[in-house]
Amino acid sequence: MFWTARVRGFCGRRRGHVLGLLLSLFAIASVAAVEDYIVGANDVLNITVFEQPQLTGRYIVQADGTFTFPLLGRLKAGGLSMQALENELRDRLVKGGFLKQPQVGVSVEQYRSQQIFVMGEVRQPGSLQFTGSMSIIEALARAGSTTEHAGTDAVILRSPNGRAPADAAAIERAQNAKDSDVVRVNLQNLQGALAQNVELRPGDTIFVPRAESVFVSGQVRTAGEYVIRKGMTVRQVLTLAGGVTERGSTRRIQIIRSVNGVDTTIGATLQDTVRAGDTIVVREGFF
Repeated sequence: MFWTARVRGFCGRRRGHVLGLLLSLFAIASVAAVEDYIVGANDVLNITVFEQPQLTGRYIVQADGTFTFPLLGRLKAGGLSMQALENELRDRLVKGGFLKQPQVGVSVEQYRSQQIFVMGEVRQPGSLQFTGSMSIIEALARAGSTTEHAGTDAVILRSPNGRAPADAAAIERAQNAKDSDVVRVNLQNLQGALAQNVELRPGDTIFVPRAESVFVSGQVRTAGEYVIRKGMTVRQVLTLAGGVTERGSTRRIQIIRSVNGVDTTIGATLQDTVRAGDTIVVREGFF
């Protein structure tokens, strides 16, 4: 009974840590823009010039990276950091003779130019607006956290073209491409080790693979699919399934395993190690 509780506890804690950790740490993650955020097309800026209400307002960066500012006309913002844009506005107002010592502040109201992509075993896969400063924990939390079928690792793909892979096959190719920068993160290790909470870059794709699992059927209390960890035995998997029923026999266990694309039935004992994709069948005993 104690051993059974420990195995069940392991799987429960595993899912609880991966799902709960993201939500709890998201509460302390900052979404404020940083000064080195690079402005891009379609971003919406709030520009404040102290004691100059006619200059203070909301400005949309156009597709060519420019916007129109009173007195100064068309200005380039795309490719500039927040601090650089503030300096540019301040210098032009002074050089144009409009103001002597203007105090200028720039912030981003809406981040539209840069995105992060989240794919795989998350509840709300898709694109997220990059908010100037975003970590992997924050991105996963904003995607609704991981599903119950998520593995313990996530992969961050940094493609040179900033585009998200179209599907799982494209993700696999991207991981092996010479021009891709790949970062692997163990989500469980993030707990108590925030130094591993990777800071994301615009265009990053986060992929959370499906966890390895097996299927259990036959004379067990709760048949179904179960997430496994490396080295797990038949005994441990059957414990996750609630154990063998009164009609079942631990001496009549079979594993259906794909070998070179062909399903093969193998006689198994409680000590045998399972593999991802196995189907464990517990047959009735002889009475």
